[in-house]
Amino acid sequence: MAFEISGKRVLLTGGHGFLGTPLAKLLEAEKPAQLICPHSNEYNLCEQEDVRKLFHSYSPDIVIHAAGRVGGIEETSKHPAEFYYQNLMMGANVIEEARKAGAKKLVAIGTVCSYPKTIPLPFKEEDFWAGYPEETNAPYGLAKKMMLVQLQAYRKQYGFNGIYLIPVNLYGPGDHFNTTSSHVIAAMICKFVKAAKSGEEKVILWGDGSPTREFLYVDDCARAIVLAAKNYDGAEPVNIGSGYEISIKQLAQIISKKAGFEGKIEWDTSRPNGQPRRLFDHARAKKLFGFEAKISFDEGIERAIEDFKKRGKMG
Repeated sequence: MAFEISGKRVLLTGGHGFLGTPLAKLLEAEKPAQLICPHSNEYNLCEQEDVRKLFHSYSPDIVIHAAGRVGGIEETSKHPAEFYYQNLMMGANVIEEARKAGAKKLVAIGTVCSYPKTIPLPFKEEDFWAGYPEETNAPYGLAKKMMLVQLQAYRKQYGFNGIYLIPVNLYGPGDHFNTTSSHVIAAMICKFVKAAKSGEEKVILWGDGSPTREFLYVDDCARAIVLAAKNYDGAEPVNIGSGYEISIKQLAQIISKKAGFEGKIEWDTSRPNGQPRRLFDHARAKKLFGFEAKISFDEGIERAIEDFKKRGKMG
């Protein structure tokens, strides 16, 4: 039986963020009785008392937990304790208070960073526990992974209906564009557009460009979450991706060209590469709730660059 969002009270954490913004629009289209998107300055999800007050105030029927402390390799390497603690506490508090408040369903958004550093491609959900995550973002990945442990324990002991989704690297309009703290696509867009505008002769990037990544357009991810919220009730995690794998070196060439940068790309091999390869098996998402990505990578990159230029963010 599908879970009807229409007429329900929906709590979306992280509803004003990169993923939360398009997700909130899709949820509004489902015509909920109420869509609650609290700001972090209203309720600190790391504090259980704040989360308790949030649930007491709104008594949501369904919770979508998309909030989190996120960042690129440099940020996660510099602040591993903060990334671990904040993500761990947010997840634990939201799940516990959702259960206590009688929520009928919870959708937790995990991360590809939780997967082991080295496993066969494509990544299958069955291999989620087959090793330790890549070291530069392991604290973040493990904190997010604990939500799956908690949800499965709560399902067994309390019969709580919580599902766990694992998106690959996201990109698109509304991203956090910064040369140092962003994820790879947003950081590259920022660097290359800025370099093209100022006429710089070269752009320096981390690593050697050999790792590969799978990227998913943010609107596609939002659509997958809504589909899962309505149609999936299982205990097992589900991968959410596009099926498109590209090397970081190829990515740099594409973005630099679309940004109009004509200089030289240099690779700082003293900096970490991150996980060697990332590519998901998508069979479970397609089978269980019919998700397939729609936005092509080429179109998605052009939209992201245009959004960056329009907003004038040169951080």
